[in-house]
Amino acid sequence: MLRRLLSIAIGLTLSAPLSATTFEISEPGASVIGHNMVLYSRSEDTLLDIGRQFDLGYRDITDANPEVDAWLPGENTPVVLPTRFILPDAPKEGIVINIAEMRLFYYPKTATGEKQQVVTHPIGIGREGWATPLGRARITQKIKDPSWTPPESIRKEHAEKGDPLPRVVPAGPDNPLGAYAMRLSMPGYLLHGTNKPYGVGLRVSHGCIRLFPEDIENMFNITPSNTGVEIVYQPHKAGVRNGQLYLEAHRQQKDVDSREGNNMTPMVKAILNVQDKLPADDHWSHAETVVRKQHGLVKPLGQQQLDIVENLWFLHAGLNKKAVDKVRAAITTLRLGDLYWPVRSGAREETLIGPFNTQEEASIVADEISASAGVPVWTVQVTSDAL
Repeated sequence: MLRRLLSIAIGLTLSAPLSATTFEISEPGASVIGHNMVLYSRSEDTLLDIGRQFDLGYRDITDANPEVDAWLPGENTPVVLPTRFILPDAPKEGIVINIAEMRLFYYPKTATGEKQQVVTHPIGIGREGWATPLGRARITQKIKDPSWTPPESIRKEHAEKGDPLPRVVPAGPDNPLGAYAMRLSMPGYLLHGTNKPYGVGLRVSHGCIRLFPEDIENMFNITPSNTGVEIVYQPHKAGVRNGQLYLEAHRQQKDVDSREGNNMTPMVKAILNVQDKLPADDHWSHAETVVRKQHGLVKPLGQQQLDIVENLWFLHAGLNKKAVDKVRAAITTLRLGDLYWPVRSGAREETLIGPFNTQEEASIVADEISASAGVPVWTVQVTSDAL
């Protein structure tokens, strides 16, 4: 039954695997990476579960899907995955953190003759009254299994709520720093993991920057001590890839940004930073819509809907490396390797299986692979620039 689908399989470009959140910058001057997708949910999904499997924080996935119930999307509901990103307007070196979009970008050093790469992960940041500071810093210390010595101000806050803290919280599952921490030269501030992953993509910390446990482990392993860190606030961004202008806008943080209403000045500045002219009048209304909606979804200027390849369907297991490895093993076990294969599609280790001509055909194979691998597999449609 599965092999009769051979006639619909077409070849895509293979590439060597890297981390699923590592992208190559396609050309000098390009500032857009990745691609968007539409995933069709399963009955047991929540948006937060889907978001974590695709390395998206709470605001990433909920702002891109304002009409979808975050806790009960339902069976076969289209869910936009905002996995196309515009790089912040900052030097492409070390770590750049944009608190406006709650996302980290790390630029590893590039060997001679190789394309520059960028690693990106969602983050949680300081809540109002405890805002994560802007500015430049460096990583001064890397700590595995850190203990936490809460400052007196935090101990007082917890005591007033009837939740007293010890003077030192030892390493372990109850430690809010998680299993890894990287200390910044800004006194009192860390990049660290968390024992409450749902806070990634929200303003919930006392100023420190928290990552999913799997993401801080990745950053801990690949980031040298003394790496530079620049923290910026850029809710409005513009970027160019292959001559096409892309726009992105996020919610303003009122304690950081005092502007009122849909002020277009920051977007105008962002556009003029990447090209020498403003959009034509017939495209300007789209720019205004992006700024007004603040969905954080990166789309080409003038495009109101996602440029989905409507007649092709794929399967996707998310970006979690352990899940991807299980799916690849299942493909081998089911002897599907001659029909479906890992492909490069924006992120090097992202694995699409397909394509299929219909969602029904894709779903048949999804059930087979998911049962064999023991991990979720979703039907998705990708944007045209992913192929």
